[in-house]
Amino acid sequence: MSENSANGLSRFAVELGVAALTGIFGAAVCYGAFDIGAGWSDFGPEAGYFPFYIGALIILGSVANAIGAFVKHRGTGDIFIDGSRARVVASFFLPLIAFAGVSAWLGLYVGTALYIAGAMLFQGRYKWWIALPSGVAVSLFFFIVFEIGFKVPLLKGPLEAWFGIY
Repeated sequence: MSENSANGLSRFAVELGVAALTGIFGAAVCYGAFDIGAGWSDFGPEAGYFPFYIGALIILGSVANAIGAFVKHRGTGDIFIDGSRARVVASFFLPLIAFAGVSAWLGLYVGTALYIAGAMLFQGRYKWWIALPSGVAVSLFFFIVFEIGFKVPLLKGPLEAWFGIY
């Protein structure tokens, strides 16, 4: 089965999407640079002078990528990712999003324990009695290394406060 006969997201669409996203990022950098001053004052360049030109280079690169997408990939039918591979990517990406949400809500240690245990259960097919203690052990290890060893506090949530870990 050839790559062109598969159904999925086209490479042309992905190239244009990435070019658009990086262009928007470059425009945001330029806009932020104007807010803090992107010109030249009596004392030399203002704080946003260098960031403005970095943003302009990002926009220029985005335009070049968009032109390249039109030249190389428009009408070729190349597939960037098909449905079955998208599911595999989502099986790793969606738990990471959940990890970020849980960590912001309940703290990094709880999020880490749940993420490690969930990954071991659902992706690694470990038994729950191996996965759950492993997740707790990793979080405990991070707590000992960062909080006690390096004295670097990580994001804590309400459960750590309830246990008096602050």
